[in-house]
Amino acid sequence: MLESSDLLGLGMEADAMRAKLHPGNVVTYQIDRNINYTNFCTEYCSFCAFYRPVGSAEGYVQPLESIFRKIDETLALGGTGVLMQGGLHPDLKMDYYVHLLASIKQRYPALHLHCFSAPEILNIAEICGMTVREVIAQLQDAGLDSIPGAGAEILDDEVRRRIARLKCSTGEWLAVHRTAHELGLRTTATMMFGVGETLEHRVNHLERIRRLQDETGGFTAFIPWFFQREHTSLGRSVKEEATAVDYLKMLAVSRLYLDNVLNVQASWLTPGHKICQIALRFGGNDVGSILIEENVVRAAGCKNTSSERELRRLISDAGFRPFKRDTLYRTYFLN
Repeated sequence: MLESSDLLGLGMEADAMRAKLHPGNVVTYQIDRNINYTNFCTEYCSFCAFYRPVGSAEGYVQPLESIFRKIDETLALGGTGVLMQGGLHPDLKMDYYVHLLASIKQRYPALHLHCFSAPEILNIAEICGMTVREVIAQLQDAGLDSIPGAGAEILDDEVRRRIARLKCSTGEWLAVHRTAHELGLRTTATMMFGVGETLEHRVNHLERIRRLQDETGGFTAFIPWFFQREHTSLGRSVKEEATAVDYLKMLAVSRLYLDNVLNVQASWLTPGHKICQIALRFGGNDVGSILIEENVVRAAGCKNTSSERELRRLISDAGFRPFKRDTLYRTYFLN
């Protein structure tokens, strides 16, 4: 399918799968905010322009009051949760993360906390001499509600060694999500493609997500997007940039291959609004969040923005009914 030149035929098959899994012509969106509690990181991934090395004058750890202000702004716009993650800080211990979550939950008990990627959880475990299960259980007790799928990139160690040699392995990423599912937490799965990988690498990624979903059923959604190359060292070495056709084809194949994952997200952040609308006929049933604040992809050169009004118009003009959802894809209709 990935090698096929029949783009429209592939899109029609994926659209039929979407309609089967999501009857009623509904497409969902969310209001939340990305909060980066720190940009210090020890991994130096070649595709990232957001991180700052430890000791940099441009590095930060957000104070609680700053995070509270960001949450207040999110709630004022109708938000129901935040996605909070950061770099891999070498000095922040378990008590920092527990205090952070507990303080937010105490002040905003109804707020959904979708926090800490697999690499962050592995970093905490290494620094504190704890197991992954112990780390997730303590974070869960402090208020963690679900875990984002960041840090997956391409789940094939041949690619990971080339683009992020210090980052966790494929097996480690999968183990974090398996453990989270065993502890009752839902997570998302992601893919960042267009980093010089082969089609076989992409299929390896999909197969690993599919197998873990068969095992646990813990993924709420699959979210593919293509690499944003500006301002990154990897961008200078990748010869072929992913195109809109690549994106639509990858989205459609994801919808067909991952028939055990209910939701597949069509992105507007990197492809733009027009391609996102087309993607809703290539298997996507969700357009993600309005992203009140997004710093990581933007640091790499992405300039697209959106609002609730714009996402609702995008969905309606594409011929669908917009439904607002929460982080766990529970939906409700807004007139």
